Amino acid sequence: MTDEQVTILIEEEFKEKTFAVTEQYLEIHQPIYLDNKLKIERIDRDRSDNIIVAYLPILNERFYFAVYLNGKSGEIINIETEPYHCVYFFVTSEKLTAAELKSMTTLAISTSWNKGDLKPNGRSTYQVSALKIMPNTEPDEFEDKLDNLLTCLEKDKAGITELVSKAKGYIQVAMDIHNGNGLIGGPHLDKKSIARMSDLGLSIDFDLYVGGKSFK
Repeated sequence: MTDEQVTILIEEEFKEKTFAVTEQYLEIHQPIYLDNKLKIERIDRDRSDNIIVAYLPILNERFYFAVYLNGKSGEIINIETEPYHCVYFFVTSEKLTAAELKSMTTLAISTSWNKGDLKPNGRSTYQVSALKIMPNTEPDEFEDKLDNLLTCLEKDKAGITELVSKAKGYIQVAMDIHNGNGLIGGPHLDKKSIARMSDLGLSIDFDLYVGGKSFK
């Protein structure tokens, strides 16, 4: 299926509402249209089960509509919401500069700042130096984002180990979850992921936020 075919199928479903859940979601939240065309943030074709997942931004929210399609039959099989997942390696230090932290790893740095730098709000300064490594910024499931991050960090195990030992380095996760019926679920860590984090000397911290409108 092409991206255009995926978009057309979803647009038709949002108009016809053949799934009861489609009507439930569209009663409380709106997708975004640009020039009368449905905006799709990402179409995920990486799964091994021939399922395609299209992620659609929602007006005034951070979580997404997730539309699941059968890649063989070309049919929509389910519609859900997918939380906004922000998963990254975060390092802070009261003594070391951002440049000194960067020098310990060969990995690409997503963002960094020095202790004393002005924050974006312009009203206060950072109390620690810090850097972030976040290889996956697209909409995706938490498990995939964690796997991608660990794969990235494992490319420089020595550097990550040094950052953890000489500064405060850990995995930070922030989730914005749709609270449609009070059952928000939560992240799952399998044994393999836990072992990989342990091998790098990493802990993991979760910040969960809920939002959106409840089902009618």
